[in-house]
Amino acid sequence: MPHDVVDLHGFYRSRQGQWTRRAIYEQLRQLWPDTRDMRLLGVGYATPYLRPFLAASERVLAFMPPAQGAVHWPAEGPNRVCLAEEAGFPLPESSIDRVLMVHCVEHADELRRLLREIWRVLSPNGRVVVIVPNRHSLWSWSETTPFGHGQPFTGTQLNRLLRDNMFLPMSSRRALFIPPTGRRWLLRWSNGWEALGRRYFHALAGVMVLEAGKQLYAATGTPERRARPVYLPVANPVARTAEPPSA
Repeated sequence: MPHDVVDLHGFYRSRQGQWTRRAIYEQLRQLWPDTRDMRLLGVGYATPYLRPFLAASERVLAFMPPAQGAVHWPAEGPNRVCLAEEAGFPLPESSIDRVLMVHCVEHADELRRLLREIWRVLSPNGRVVVIVPNRHSLWSWSETTPFGHGQPFTGTQLNRLLRDNMFLPMSSRRALFIPPTGRRWLLRWSNGWEALGRRYFHALAGVMVLEAGKQLYAATGTPERRARPVYLPVANPVARTAEPPSA
C-alpha cells in the first residue's frame, strides 16, 4: 500500500527530506539536462522533484494513486495534480515526453498494468525514469523514510522488470550514500559522502535512478495459441469378398 500523502509531504518538508530531494534531483538532472518544450508527467509522489522543471517545460502534470491521496501542487499556482488509477490514465496515447516514477513502483498493486499504461502514454522517443529503493541499502531497512516501505529492488530485478514490460534500460545512477538520518552534523558532510559513494560504494546507495526508453517493436500480450488437431477414431471398413458369378 502506498505511503500516505500527508506523511510524504511531511518528510519532504523536514531537513532530511530536503537533503534527500537535492541528492536525487542532482542525479535526475544529469539524465534530463534539457526539457524545453517537453511534456512531463510525475507518477506516485514526484512533485518534490518536478518543481525545477516547471519554468522550461511545456507542461508538467502529476498523477497520484487514490490509496495514497493527493495534495494541491504547486502552492503558488493552478493545480497540476489529480488522482489516477494505475491502469487508466486520463491521457491520449503518445502524449508525454518524460515520465518520472517516484514512491510508486515499490507500492503498486498492479505493477505490470501500470507500466503498460506508462508505455501507452509515452511518446515514441520518450523516456521514463524510475526511482526505487535499493534492496542492499540501509534505506530499505529503515522505516523512518518513505524508502523503507514497499518492495525494494536490486539492479538486476529492476532491469528485468522494465525489459519484460517493453522498456529498454539506458542509463543508471545512484544516490543517498549516507545512513538514513536527519542529524545535522552528518548532513553537513553529505556532498562528500555522495561523491565518495558514487565512486567506490556503488552497490550501497539508498536508491537507484534508472532511465529507460520505449521499446516499439515488441510483442504485446501472450502469444496466440494454435488449436491442436483432434483425431477421432473411425471404424475401419471391412472389404467385402466378391461373390462368385452365377452359373
